[in-house]
Amino acid sequence: MLLEITPQVLLKAYACGVFPMAESAEDPTLFWVEPERRGILPLDLFYVPSRLRRTIRSDRFHIKVSQDFAGVLNGCAAPGAGRSNTWINSEIRRLYSALFQLGHCHSVEVYFNDRLVGGLYGVSLGSVFFGESMFSFERDASKVALAFLVARLIKGGYQLLDTQFVTDHLMQFGAEEVHRDTYIQMLETALQKQADFYHLAETATGKEILHIIDEASALEP
Repeated sequence: MLLEITPQVLLKAYACGVFPMAESAEDPTLFWVEPERRGILPLDLFYVPSRLRRTIRSDRFHIKVSQDFAGVLNGCAAPGAGRSNTWINSEIRRLYSALFQLGHCHSVEVYFNDRLVGGLYGVSLGSVFFGESMFSFERDASKVALAFLVARLIKGGYQLLDTQFVTDHLMQFGAEEVHRDTYIQMLETALQKQADFYHLAETATGKEILHIIDEASALEP
């Protein structure tokens, strides 16, 4: 472990294709990860399954952005289906909370009946969004958060959505693996451009979100 990792060191690590993890929430230490196969989610190929499209279009969930970052961290760290614990420890909380204060970390929050039921958070640098973690306490809540994130990134001029790894959950949306060397090339290109996470209005409806995603896909030859 590197002692006293600062938010600035963390941003430099992301710019080099490296990110931190912990063995468990109880472990106070961190270790650096640089996968040989990196997970990405192409913004122009994002796929929204038909059932999820209906849920998004219904606007049954209320979406907010970076209003309760601590709540999202807590949600991501909470036990859930198939997991009794997560890797979000005290150091992760300290570092990403600091990045949030610096404007480099953002959250997408999903509410149902005024209760936070899902969301995600990640790091923004240049025109890259590094997805960190997501959670769901209601069916489809994290999927809705992801769709709203993708639309926000498209509208804000982002070039790369890094998912770190590819899971079965992410594959259904079009996530894919690229070799580390390819990823670094993509990363370096995307870091040279600036994007605006808040370009899309927080009041965007589900119908508008789907239109943004579909339009980005339609631009592909």
